[in-house]
Amino acid sequence: MRAAILLITPFLMAADLAPVTSLKEGDRIDYESIEKLKPYLPEVFWENRDFFFYEGMNIDIGPTQRKYEGNKQYDAMTEKYRGKVEIGRDGALVNHIAGRPFPNDTIDCKGDPKAALKIIWNFMRPWAGDGGRVTWSYTYWDRGEQLPLYYEGSAKGIQLAKRIEPQYQENDGSIFKNDKRLFVLGIDVLAPFDARGIMLLSYRYKDSEGPLDNARNDDTWVYVPDLRRVRRISTAQRTDPVQGTDFTMDDLRSFSGVPPQYEWECLGEGKFVSPMNTKRLAYPYREDYDFGPFGFSYANDRWEVRDAWIVRFDPKNEDHPYHHKDIYIDKETYEPLYSFAYDRKNELWKIIWHNKRYSEDWNGNDPLAKNGIWYPSWEGIGEVRDLRVISDIIVNVQTGTGNRIEFWGNEGSPMSTRGKIRRFIDIGRLNRGR
Repeated sequence: MRAAILLITPFLMAADLAPVTSLKEGDRIDYESIEKLKPYLPEVFWENRDFFFYEGMNIDIGPTQRKYEGNKQYDAMTEKYRGKVEIGRDGALVNHIAGRPFPNDTIDCKGDPKAALKIIWNFMRPWAGDGGRVTWSYTYWDRGEQLPLYYEGSAKGIQLAKRIEPQYQENDGSIFKNDKRLFVLGIDVLAPFDARGIMLLSYRYKDSEGPLDNARNDDTWVYVPDLRRVRRISTAQRTDPVQGTDFTMDDLRSFSGVPPQYEWECLGEGKFVSPMNTKRLAYPYREDYDFGPFGFSYANDRWEVRDAWIVRFDPKNEDHPYHHKDIYIDKETYEPLYSFAYDRKNELWKIIWHNKRYSEDWNGNDPLAKNGIWYPSWEGIGEVRDLRVISDIIVNVQTGTGNRIEFWGNEGSPMSTRGKIRRFIDIGRLNRGR
């Protein structure tokens, strides 16, 4: 175990203690009262608070450890397969069919050396509907100035296997029988003009959950209009900066990599305050959402006190740009709260945090959706009950630069037919261009 672990021992002991200051629902925190937040914030976040807290901020404290009810069908699958899922060689996920791999009452952060792997597999296999359907904005910031480098577009993710709907159970939870793919992501770039028409298609395979010597890496292709051709992207590029910015593909949602490619450790647990369920929609609903003077803040929104796990990954690949990353994961919903990435010199490099919204609070109240229904149900699914990330913020604390990614309309309803799904996930769609 790295000596660096010893350096954080005092912090971990503090994380397991109840905060000495009390926050309660209805409190309002402005810049003059931010000290009230300190006991509930990760130490490194507090040390870099100037990026996030500012004159004029106004945080509304929401309910403490609110119960975000999950999808009933997903919860039923969790119980159906309780006790059958295991951690295998290299941290592989074994015997997982559907639902949450490891129920919460089976996780012992202090006594189980495999606890971190169970947590991260739960994090990687949440209820997320069909996968995702979003329009998005990606902006680059330097000390409060928005730089010309930006992108806008749309994306669709499809969970091809481990589905919970009854109509897929005859195929063992897969949309297409004998398909080796687990998840497919398609991205279309719509702006700026010189990038319009770029399309990306990525496959993650079922055996990515297995031991490293049997696992198949992701396949990713991108269509470049200027070249009128499709190029293949290597797996290693998932950890490279996107177009020279501070963000990598594996930084989405704090972690979107492949767990067996890392060593995992549960560092502790504690109570932390963070954005959890927005009350103020941003662009394109409104253009006056205040992200603060640096463009990196959610300090004009609702925050909640949450119980969270703290897990650390150490890359097995020595060429990985990170020495390690610490991820704070909500214990009930398994949504990310914060993560902190350290460079190869073991110095803090990036802070990543997120905002979210809950389907049952917004269905019927979405100002841009038909009849206000942001996230409709579909065959085999009753109430959706999904808490989804709607924004990632990545801050490079060494340079003062960073990225803000906003996902508006982010929901997980499926395409209407299997034929449409088949055409969407076909690599030939890229070869034909737009």
